[in-house]
Amino acid sequence: MSENFKIVEIKNDKKRFLQLLLIGDESETMIDRYLQQGNLYAGILDGIPITVCVALTIDDTTVEIKNLAVCPDFQRRGFGRLMLEHVENVNPDKSIILGTGETPSTLRFYEKCGYSYSHRVPDFFTNNYRNPIIEEGVTLRDMIYLKKNNT
Repeated sequence: MSENFKIVEIKNDKKRFLQLLLIGDESETMIDRYLQQGNLYAGILDGIPITVCVALTIDDTTVEIKNLAVCPDFQRRGFGRLMLEHVENVNPDKSIILGTGETPSTLRFYEKCGYSYSHRVPDFFTNNYRNPIIEEGVTLRDMIYLKKNNT
């Protein structure tokens, strides 16, 4: 891990991070639904954005991570975990929830970060995305919600 890595909140021109956001959510239409009202954090390594996260306050007790993405060249090096920890640290005493597909490596990652199964939204991906999304040989259908109590 480089000491030249820092996480900053982005307040203006959030769309300039669209290419990174599309790694975490393939639909610009879906990203547009949450980007402006969410808190956008960018992980910057040596001056270059390599990871992003959008966290949306749901209520006084809950924050939802709507998008977490790491540039492919930097995946599996701890940057995603650092971003999750940052969101948890800036939201003390709140539960953190997130929705994801049933991609085995993604579910393992979140489980290692302390997240556990909360509930499922049937047919979320088939109803909200024009084209099928296939990751690691799995066609995504249901949204799997995970939760971590940050209290």
